[in-house]
Amino acid sequence: MVELWFAIVSVMLTLYVVLDGFDLGAGALHLLVARDDAERRQVLAAIGPFWDGNEVWLLATGGALFVAFPHVLAAGLSGFYFAIFLVLWCLILRGIAIEFRGHLADPLWRAFWDATLALASVLLAVFFGAALGNLLRGLPIDANGWFGLALFTHFGVRPPVGILDVYTVLVGMFALGTLMLHGATWLAWRTAGAVEARSRALAARLRVIIAVAWPLVTAATVAVDPPLFRAFATRPLAWLAIAIAVAGLTAVFAGANRHPALPFAGSCALIAGLLGATAASVFPVMLRAVPDPALSITAYAAANDEAGLRAALGWWSLGFPIAIAWLVLLLRLHRGKVTAASGPGY
Repeated sequence: MVELWFAIVSVMLTLYVVLDGFDLGAGALHLLVARDDAERRQVLAAIGPFWDGNEVWLLATGGALFVAFPHVLAAGLSGFYFAIFLVLWCLILRGIAIEFRGHLADPLWRAFWDATLALASVLLAVFFGAALGNLLRGLPIDANGWFGLALFTHFGVRPPVGILDVYTVLVGMFALGTLMLHGATWLAWRTAGAVEARSRALAARLRVIIAVAWPLVTAATVAVDPPLFRAFATRPLAWLAIAIAVAGLTAVFAGANRHPALPFAGSCALIAGLLGATAASVFPVMLRAVPDPALSITAYAAANDEAGLRAALGWWSLGFPIAIAWLVLLLRLHRGKVTAASGPGY
C-alpha cells in the first residue's frame, strides 16, 4: 500500500508539471512570441481555459501527501516556509495578471500585467526546479525529522545549505528551459499566424539547449547525489522512464514536420519521463537528509496507517477518474487553433 501511494503521489505531481507546465512556459515566453495586443490575447486564449484547472493538480498532490504521507507534507511546509510564500505570491500574481489584463483597454495597464505574467511564470518555473534540486541535493533534517532552510548560504552544495545554491539554481534554470520548450510546443500547436511561427522558431532553439543541458544537469546530479544513480542502475521502471524521456525529446526534434501536436506530445513525454525516472530512483526516500543520510524521511516511516491508506484509496479511486474525464472534456471542447477574442477578456 505504501508503494502504491508513493506511485499515486508521483503520478499526480507529474500530471501537475505536465499540465500547468505548458501554461507556465507559455506565460514565461509570451512577450517573445507575441508582439502586439492582439497576439498577446491570442496566447492568453490558448491557455485561458486551462490554467486555473491545471493548478488544481498541485492542490490535489498536496491532498494526497496529507492523507498518505502527512509527516513529509508537514516537514516540507515548515522547512520551505519562506519559499512556499514566494510560490504562493507568484501563483496569485499570475492568476491576477491573466484575469485583470482585459478589464481596461489602456495600453499601460495591459503592458503592466503582461510583464507581471511573464515574471511570475519565470519565477515559478525556477522555484519549482530549485525545489526538486533541494530534494535531490538533500536537506538538513534533524533527529526529530524537521529542518529549516535559509534562502541561501554560501551557494555551495555542502552543509550548511540553503534553498538556492549553484546546483539548485542550475536545476531551476533547466526547469525553466524545459517548461519554456513545453509552452512553445503548445503555442505552436494551438495558435496560428505570426505567434505560431515564432513559437516554432523558439521551440527549435530551446530543444537544442535542453538536449545540451540535460547531460550537464545529470552530471551535476551524479556529483551531489551518488546514491540516486546507484539505485537507478538496478530499477527497470527508471530505465523505462528514461527511455520515454529520450523518445519524447526525439519527437520534439522530429515531429514538427509530421503533425503539429507531436512536438507537444514529445515534451509531455520528456517531462513525465524525467520525473518518473527520478521518482523510481529515489524511492523509498522522500526527503533526503544531509550530511547524515540515516535521518532521511522515507515513505515507509512517513506513511499513514494501513486503514487510513485504504480509506484514502477508495476516495481517490472515485475522484481521480472524474478529474481525468473533466480534463479530456475540456481538451475536446477547446480543440483546434485559437484566435484572440473580439470583445472584452482574453
